[in-house]
Amino acid sequence: MSETRDAGRSGPNGARGGDPAADPAAEAPLGRLLRLMARLRDPVAGCPWDVAQSFATIVPYTIEEAYEVADAVARGDLLDLRDELGDLLLQVVFHARMAEEQGAFAFDDVARAIGDKLVRRHPHVFTPDGAPLPAGSPLRDPAAVEAQWAAIKAQERAARQEERREERREADIPGPVPDPLGGVARALPALARAEKISRRAAAYGFDWDDAAQVVGKVREETDEVAEALAAGDPEALSEEIGDLLFSVANLARHAGIDPETALRDGTAKFERRFAAMARHLAASGGALGRSDLAAMEAAWQAAKRDEAAGGP
Repeated sequence: MSETRDAGRSGPNGARGGDPAADPAAEAPLGRLLRLMARLRDPVAGCPWDVAQSFATIVPYTIEEAYEVADAVARGDLLDLRDELGDLLLQVVFHARMAEEQGAFAFDDVARAIGDKLVRRHPHVFTPDGAPLPAGSPLRDPAAVEAQWAAIKAQERAARQEERREERREADIPGPVPDPLGGVARALPALARAEKISRRAAAYGFDWDDAAQVVGKVREETDEVAEALAAGDPEALSEEIGDLLFSVANLARHAGIDPETALRDGTAKFERRFAAMARHLAASGGALGRSDLAAMEAAWQAAKRDEAAGGP
């Protein structure tokens, strides 16, 4: 759908017709962004690169922008966070615009759907019509809220599956094999998806009683990795390392730790210490790539001592 065909619709400020760019200062920021995206996608007057894109080609950028938001948060850089959130918002607008061109849905439908979901998933905050509940509502008990959240999400999944089944019946399309762990996005990072899959399985009661039992499982998987390594079987080794990583994701869930954040922090710590090790080597006349392992290990331990003492 081109920008020209949109011209007669109500704008973000309620005005109809005319040029929405005639008074940029009065134009709402979100309305301006939607208008700019429509222009970029115009097959005649838009940007050739933007016009050539599809949902599939844009997805990698969407994922990348989400990671850049996470990075800005981790660095505590609010100016960067503002910019990265804008980049991520652009991805939402881009997808919504392409869907609108196909007659599927528009940005307003996306915003309306998430608003409805917020109301539906927060019956302890809103009435069914979206009105706020009184501040002293007894529905805000934390334990009850968590159980209620899980129940609502399960109901939503069941309703969504039933909708899909009905659509397939109407289109005479065979249904898929039932998947009790379905619905967890395959595009998620593997570690994050492992944690979500294990959480989904735990909802059926298939879980360890406590974190200590998961530690035992991690040790068991570590032994199996060692056995596969000793056997020199690359395929078995890959499988056992996968089992080990899945068990670690389970351990993180039981401990209340986000595995992606833990791994990101652990990697950052390694980077920090590696840089400090290089500085120690340089101070003693050595350098990375020219020092033997014993010298690097000594510098690594010195870097750890500096860090423990609060040094650079």
